Amino acid sequence: MKITLNRINDDFLFECTNAQGNSILLDNTSQPGAKGVSPMESVLMAVAGCSGIDVVSILKKQRQEITNFKAEVEGERIPVDDAKPFKSIKVKFLLEGNIDPKKALKASELSFDKYCSVSKTLEPTVEIGYEVFVNGEKV
Repeated sequence: MKITLNRINDDFLFECTNAQGNSILLDNTSQPGAKGVSPMESVLMAVAGCSGIDVVSILKKQRQEITNFKAEVEGERIPVDDAKPFKSIKVKFLLEGNIDPKKALKASELSFDKYCSVSKTLEPTVEIGYEVFVNGEKV
């Protein structure tokens, strides 16, 4: 796996591109007019995307009918020397459709306990938690 990062303005705007040519913009969001996401926001996005792919994949294999899938991710940061790494990350899955709530919860458990490489990478130093809601009801 390899990505390429290219600076695309005179400040802090970067384009990150993968081997297939897909890209995202990273920027210093503390500056006015930022045109991309911060690197730390991209970490939260990676957790959401990785676990989201797992959950949807597992539920599709179980023939669950997902009409809407959303994840909200919040990260708490702490100062460590001059850096501010994540102390904890909380993921909230919001699913709608003809979905067995127990299967949605199990799919989420499997993602974080077994499959999500992003959360597994962060797990040694970051506390990761999650909640699952199906059709507005917490599971």
